[in-house]
Amino acid sequence: MKYLNSEICALGFVALGVILLAPFTHGFTNQQDVYGMNMLYASLGYPSLPGWIPNGGDPCLEAWQGVTCVDSNITEIILNGANLGGQLGNYLNSFPSITTLDLSNNHIGGSIPVNLPPTLTNFFLSANQLMGSIPSSLSLLSQLTAMSLNDNLLTGELPDVFQNLTGLINLDLSTNNLSGQLPPSLENLSSLTNLRLQGNQLSGALDVLQDLPLQELNIENNLFSGPVPEKLLSITNFKKDGNLFNSTIAPISPPTSPPSSFFPRPSPPVPGVPTSEATPRSQTNEPASSDGPKDSNKFWTTSKVVWISIAGVLFLFVIVLGVVFFTRGCKERQEAKRTAKMHERNAYGVPRENLRGSDPSVQPYNQIGKVPKEAVVRLKDEHGMDIRATDAIKMPKEKHEMDIKRIAAIPNKEEHNIDVPEMDMIFLPPPPPPPLPPPLVEKLVITPVVPTEVAVGRPPAKILNPSSVRSFTIASLQQYTNSFSQENLIGAGMLGSVYRAELPDGKLLAIKKLDKAVSNRQKEYDFFDLVTSISKLRHANVVELVGFCSEHGQRLLVSEYCSNGTLYDALHLDDGLNKKLSWNSRVRIALGAARALEYLHEVCQPPIMHRNFKSANVLLDDELVVRVSDCGLAPLIASGSVIQLSGQLLSTYGYGAPEFETGTYTHQSDVYSFGVVMLELLTGRKSYDNSRPRGEQFLVRWAISQLHDIDTLSRMVDPSLGGEYPAKSLSRFADIISLCVQSEPEFRPPMSEIVQDLLGMIQRDTPNKRPSRGVI
Repeated sequence: MKYLNSEICALGFVALGVILLAPFTHGFTNQQDVYGMNMLYASLGYPSLPGWIPNGGDPCLEAWQGVTCVDSNITEIILNGANLGGQLGNYLNSFPSITTLDLSNNHIGGSIPVNLPPTLTNFFLSANQLMGSIPSSLSLLSQLTAMSLNDNLLTGELPDVFQNLTGLINLDLSTNNLSGQLPPSLENLSSLTNLRLQGNQLSGALDVLQDLPLQELNIENNLFSGPVPEKLLSITNFKKDGNLFNSTIAPISPPTSPPSSFFPRPSPPVPGVPTSEATPRSQTNEPASSDGPKDSNKFWTTSKVVWISIAGVLFLFVIVLGVVFFTRGCKERQEAKRTAKMHERNAYGVPRENLRGSDPSVQPYNQIGKVPKEAVVRLKDEHGMDIRATDAIKMPKEKHEMDIKRIAAIPNKEEHNIDVPEMDMIFLPPPPPPPLPPPLVEKLVITPVVPTEVAVGRPPAKILNPSSVRSFTIASLQQYTNSFSQENLIGAGMLGSVYRAELPDGKLLAIKKLDKAVSNRQKEYDFFDLVTSISKLRHANVVELVGFCSEHGQRLLVSEYCSNGTLYDALHLDDGLNKKLSWNSRVRIALGAARALEYLHEVCQPPIMHRNFKSANVLLDDELVVRVSDCGLAPLIASGSVIQLSGQLLSTYGYGAPEFETGTYTHQSDVYSFGVVMLELLTGRKSYDNSRPRGEQFLVRWAISQLHDIDTLSRMVDPSLGGEYPAKSLSRFADIISLCVQSEPEFRPPMSEIVQDLLGMIQRDTPNKRPSRGVI
């Protein structure tokens, strides 16, 4: 009996262990996958997706939408056409076992991440708003079998990264803005059967493709040139219209393989109906077009449209010249006939006898004094043609009356040898009694009215002051940033990506490329108003706007560049800069940022709210002087659904004030975010860090209860300071933080009061050196 009881207890412990361990052994999601899902969710802007939560969670057990798992590992994320926005972020390599990532047909912006999971076999990002170049890290995806990046805004050249992608079968890069020649490594794609490159600006020859096992190849509407390799002509589904190929070198005979069902044979021409091409397709060695109704559009390539336009203009010019000369000849030949007929009837078809009877003061035409024919001076129109009665009908009314008045103003027409047509004589007033010397005939100058082009339904855009802000072109900014390459990407946020730009003179600038979703919510004249208002911001601690760009639906802001990056990088990246941030440097950085907010809140009229104040928007120059960025961009954050996105991001990353959860944002909300940045300066911790224990992830929640205890406060200080800080200064710094992060907005101090408190701390530390009100 004793042994039986012991066996029962043992079985009970085993059962309890199975129950407790069941979630961990049957589908509990890998924590690395959970972290990757949380970061992807944040980067996409927290879209409304069933099951998805911002922090933690169990995607595999809780069946998050679009997520497929094998055991505890996420293997597929498929969210095709889910109305996603935001960006992809730089944490995709956090997924250790993912094989399929399909986020096509959404509104995702930014650039393709550099850190890609090497386990990917299917990578689909088509029909989004991705910009920049294709990353060279693509070479690490050795297991890739299919990739589609078509219908995006990608630029730059194709990287030479295809050496290891020997398993790639389908590749679609169409409808982007890719340029340059095809890289040599493409010839290593020994499994590639479908390649689509149409709708780019790719150039050069196609030799690297001729030995690939292609079954479908579409290179339409590019800049490829030279002869087409004969091997490519045997591809069943080959489209090449809209390029610069030398068709005379291509073989005369068509491909021997029968055409695919995607390429129907053209129907025979109907008698009497002209065909759309000058020569039959069989004579040009080009396959029939593939997309039915689209074929008529593809015929009109750029070069054909240009030549047809030039020919049309020349033809129209020749016709106009012919009409002019023919008209003049006809008028000269009919001149005698018109003169004879004028004796019988006037220009309006009324018998001359009736007109004479109605006005006895008018002399008959045959009673006017005669002069020799060679001495007659005839009135001529602006084309040098004689003005006759019948021509007067064709004149505009104003010009005809003006000519009559000019003739009537001449006192003695016979003395000046002027041959006056009969109709003009009929309408002339009686000659003035005293003979006067002939006045000078003034030349009539008509100033043409240039029509002003006004867009219907929109006010005219404001003209920006060229002395304060400069207009850049997309082409120049692409040149300065190497086509917005990954090497020049220096940051990304909720509004867009920031790139480093180098001008020809060596000057560095920062280019903020607004996301397409943000740009589309604002009309062009609203964007000009925004640029105008930002250009008026002048403060030593505010980033200065240098220029802007608004072309082809893209909006960019050009600002000064700060060489030491952001305060976030200085505090949280292990690059050695955090060791340079002494306690006094941190207090001065806080003072510089406070002065920037004081300027926005209390000096600018109307006052300006920042709405996105965080350490990543506090820039540092060579001397660690503060420049606050994104000032004046609140209208972009507050437009459309971005207001919800900004609230979620600020709250999640620990910068958002409590009232923001209810949709309320005031100047005091900026004060709260400033207090969080001061906490970062104090502790060296991030505002939100999910790598820490759950109770320490949100910086404010963890620190708020420890700010008033000197012992716990000293343990909170950034270890990189090495204990080198004044105790009184530390205590006062903590008091300012405590006031800024009050849960009730009305209890938070104004920025001018914070500036005075921080200024007092510096004055007490250096009593003989009073800092100026300028840069700190």
